[in-house]
This record gives sequence, structure tokens and C-alpha cells, in this order.
Amino acid sequence: MAGFLATIRRLYLSIYNWTLFVGWVQVFYFSVKQLKESGHQQVYNAVERPLQFAQTAAVLEILHGLVGFVRSPVTATLPQIGSRLYLTWGILWSFPEVRNHVLVSSLVISWSITEIIRYSFYGMKEAFGFAPSLLLWLRYSTFLLLYVTGITSEVGLVYLALPYMKESGKYSFRMPNKWNFSFDYLYGAMLILAIYVPGSPHMYRYMLVQRSKALSKSKKE
Repeated sequence: MAGFLATIRRLYLSIYNWTLFVGWVQVFYFSVKQLKESGHQQVYNAVERPLQFAQTAAVLEILHGLVGFVRSPVTATLPQIGSRLYLTWGILWSFPEVRNHVLVSSLVISWSITEIIRYSFYGMKEAFGFAPSLLLWLRYSTFLLLYVTGITSEVGLVYLALPYMKESGKYSFRMPNKWNFSFDYLYGAMLILAIYVPGSPHMYRYMLVQRSKALSKSKKE
């Protein structure tokens, strides 16, 4: 029975990883194609649907960690996925005014390259039990640059959206109301920006440790 469940788990994770791989390949392809054809202004429109699909489906990775399908700690997975969902839905989808900025291009290209490598790496591991050494190196090395460009783009886009949050009042609740509760989306975004200050270096150091462990282990094997 245990062997059967392990096979089902590997089959499911293989399908999941390769499906998300295809999704991010689309994001990368459409973004580069749009950049070549007409510049960065229309990149978001070209990638919106595959981006929303691929990024939202990543929520399942939190569940994978909770039920023990993968060894990745939820404490590391949750902030990464949470911040990306916030950018995908809470910024880009919610505030069209920032969609034509060049930072959207750097964001989706940084994300897509990272995820194409990551999902193909785990897809290979689940489907075949191994991943090529080059793919392993890419999985644990490309973040050295792409994490920086991705985080810079995220912070920049949140900052650019602040005036539109203030002007529109979108997602804010004012007193008085029947719930006796108030919330200002603008202040929430400012808090998120503040969290990036200690959070980004912490995550970068965490990934450096993971890189050291993964590459040293591969050398021993």
C-alpha cells in the first residue's frame, strides 16, 4: 500500500511540476515576443492569463508542504508565494496604471526564468528520480542574479502603485461600518514594503545556505 501511495504522489507531483513548467514557458515566450515586437508597454497584456494561472497554482505548494508531499518548509514557501500572489493580484491585476511600466517586464522575465528552471528540475526528479548536474547548478545559482532583479521589480511596482491606491481607495474600509472595522490598503502596502527590508536579505541568505548544501551534496555523489 505504501508503495502504491508513493507512486501516486510521484505521478501527481510530476504532472504538477510539468504543468507549471509549461505555464511559465508561456509567460517567458509571450513576454520576450512582445518585447521584440512592440516594447515593454504591452508585456502585461501578453502574459496576463498564463501568469495568473501559473502563479495562483503555486498555492498548492503550501499544501504540499503541510501534508508532507515535499520537504520544503512552509515557513520558507509561504512568504515567497504570498508576495508573488500579492504582486500578481493585489498590484498588477488591481491597478492597471502600473502595467505598462518597464518593471513589469523585468518582473515576469525574472520570475519565469527562475520557475522554468525550478519546475523542470523537480519535474525531472519526480519523473525520473534524478536531474542533470547542469540543471542542479542552474536551480541553485541563477537566483544570485534573478532574485535581485525580481525583488527590485516587486518593490518598485508596489511603490509605483501607492498613489493609485491613495486616489482610488480600492480595498479600503472606512469607519463607520457594520463591522466596526477599518482598513487602509495603502498602509497595508507600506507595511509590506517595510517587510521587504529585513525579509529580502533573510530569504537571500536562506537560499545561499540551500545552495551550499545542494552543491556540496552533489559533489559527494
